[in-house]
Amino acid sequence: MMFESAQGMKIVVRTNGPYIVSGGVPLARGEIVVNDAGESVAWREIERVPTGETYALCRCGKSGNKPLCDGSHFADGFDGTETAERAPYTEQASCTNGPGLKLLDARQLCAEARFCDRAGGLWNLINRCDEPGVSDLADEEAALCPSGRYVTCDAVTGEPHEPALEPSIWLIEDPSLGVSGALWVRGGIPIVSEDGTPYEVRNRVTLCRCGESKNKPFCDGSHIAAVFDGR
Repeated sequence: MMFESAQGMKIVVRTNGPYIVSGGVPLARGEIVVNDAGESVAWREIERVPTGETYALCRCGKSGNKPLCDGSHFADGFDGTETAERAPYTEQASCTNGPGLKLLDARQLCAEARFCDRAGGLWNLINRCDEPGVSDLADEEAALCPSGRYVTCDAVTGEPHEPALEPSIWLIEDPSLGVSGALWVRGGIPIVSEDGTPYEVRNRVTLCRCGESKNKPFCDGSHIAAVFDGR
């Protein structure tokens, strides 16, 4: 599912090294907001992080100057081999057709942000979209998913319901679990593999920054078990 690229911005994955970010991409720290029941319901921007036009973000999780790379991947012997599927999102995703809305779901992209858990789960809501308010809630839950695992689309036209996001990178913090999460790449910033092959440009992508993902360069939620601290 192609998305218009952010003009002049780019992220390049270095072999067993950092992400090289160019084009003046804004960098911010943001956190997952939960309700009284502990469910993820919103995002809150905490701060803007000063950067230059080009900067290197840690990918191994061991930098002493997080979020920036300090060369720790050399001493750590970091293996950053990219193992993620290269096929377009629509080829990776399963599809559930609900009343007036369909849900695409690429499970392997899950960053464990848990926005899909409310009201019985997005996977159940999609089948109840003919009930009052359910379609809007399904759209909301899918749009809050940082990894783009979920995309809701019009059942007739197939038009995706994507949120408008500023081209930027967010350093995700997950205070309810006490961990730091992925790098949330927003607004269609191109990502280029270490071998020079571009990944599909998407509106929402999460990149691993703890070094533990089994789906590199993308996040697979391993930061939770690793109790990763990215501050």
